[in-house]
Amino acid sequence: MAENSRRKFLLQTAQAAGVATVGGLVWSSYLGEAKASPLTLRPPGAVPEDEFLSKCIRCGLCVEACPYDTLMLAKPGDNLPLGTPYFIAKDVPCYMCDDIPCVPVCPTGALDIDSVSTDGKLDIDKARMGIAVVDTKNCIAYWGIQCDACYRACPELDKAITIEWRKNKRTGKHAYRIPIVHEDACTGCGMCEEACVTEKSAIQIFPREIVLG
Repeated sequence: MAENSRRKFLLQTAQAAGVATVGGLVWSSYLGEAKASPLTLRPPGAVPEDEFLSKCIRCGLCVEACPYDTLMLAKPGDNLPLGTPYFIAKDVPCYMCDDIPCVPVCPTGALDIDSVSTDGKLDIDKARMGIAVVDTKNCIAYWGIQCDACYRACPELDKAITIEWRKNKRTGKHAYRIPIVHEDACTGCGMCEEACVTEKSAIQIFPREIVLG
């Protein structure tokens, strides 16, 4: 109960911050946070960023609906448009709920239910929150160390991430097992980023428009 009360308090605080962006004390902060970072990850079904910012009314219903505390409302200091929902994959990824509770509650279409539906039924596999990108310099699989943490964590197993065998030309006897991301199937959930064993994840989620240019 105490944790639920704390969560509601933080949510109400963030919601109030979004509403108060025109207030004198928050105005200077708002001016610096009127646009999202290009690396911001939005909930499943989010429409393109410019449209999202025009449609999102900062109600926080998607955040309340998330059962895993993945989603947060931007508060002063987050360098994001105040009151808008986002998540940090390394901290808490999207756990790909079958019923996608955060989307149907959106009252304005900022989260488009049709984009995550197939034949009228919710389909989380259609979510495109971002694309995983492998840092080949820091991924230990590229060093020759056996690791498939990101591959095993991926809910789209053998679709979004596959393992490719490559010959070690230096020794001529061993092989690298390299994670390959398939952008057409990647949902951007971030489970791979959370699972990465390196201190700074060698696989990270970026918005699709950044990756695809």
